Amino acid sequence: MTTRAGFVALIGEPNAGKSTLLNRMVGAKVSIVTHKVQTTRARIRGVAMAGDSQIVFVDTPGLFKPRRRLDRAMVAAAWGGAADADVIVLLIEAHRGITDGVERILDRLGEVSQGRRVALAINKIDRVKAEALLGLSQEMNARFGFATTFMISAERGHGVEDLRDWLAGEMPEGPFLYPEDQIADLPMRMIAAEMTREKLTLRLHQELPYQLTVETEAWEEREDGSARIDQVIYVSRPGHKGILLGHKGETIKAVSKAAREELEEFLGRKVHLFTQVKVREKWLDEAERYSEMGLDFSDGNS
Repeated sequence: MTTRAGFVALIGEPNAGKSTLLNRMVGAKVSIVTHKVQTTRARIRGVAMAGDSQIVFVDTPGLFKPRRRLDRAMVAAAWGGAADADVIVLLIEAHRGITDGVERILDRLGEVSQGRRVALAINKIDRVKAEALLGLSQEMNARFGFATTFMISAERGHGVEDLRDWLAGEMPEGPFLYPEDQIADLPMRMIAAEMTREKLTLRLHQELPYQLTVETEAWEEREDGSARIDQVIYVSRPGHKGILLGHKGETIKAVSKAAREELEEFLGRKVHLFTQVKVREKWLDEAERYSEMGLDFSDGNS
């Protein structure tokens, strides 16, 4: 049996549907999905099996115009993920078309994709008419030499299997990079932190301070098969702590409960989750916080 294995970078603007597509491909929730832009910070890898091929997805942070150190580190991680991959998939939203952000990506794509096949995936196709889709596809392909184009709905699953089959055939011949039953190479501590951060985003919506991060400080395996997980939510201002705690601690209790239930479902066992909120005014300038998120602190300088 000839096996294939390689890396695929999913790139695109924030909210283009990269995390939803990754989770659909892998068949499990490994990347957090929210309606708030820019929720994916680290290069989360999801592993999908397709026949005799193993596809390792690099779910990069959305590409956007960086303003702060954290933004710059995230954009550097995204382009770094694309440069390290065997195949690149550019995801754009059908109803938004060629935005300024897509223009910026196209301008740099040629430089980063040297020698790599790049596929175009037009997502959220259920939001526009067929003729508009055709026009968008033609315009994008006139701008860049894509190997092929897919019309998909990551949320509903339309076209996703065709994209996965094509990617499987594009992977280099070689042994599998991960055990067949492993869906992500992200440590469970980080996945747990991401789940809590997702629940914060869903609960707080507009109030959520961007300057927060969640870290899993301790993970204790107990004799009864359960796990005790201790997490810290860092915020940069004292006022943010009050938002996260909520009236009589109701907000943080609800967030912790939702995160614990999802963790229990994900792990298939009982979880004891303890969360606390701490103010660290300068956490955005601490190298340690960046390494916890899988980002390179020095990338934020450029």
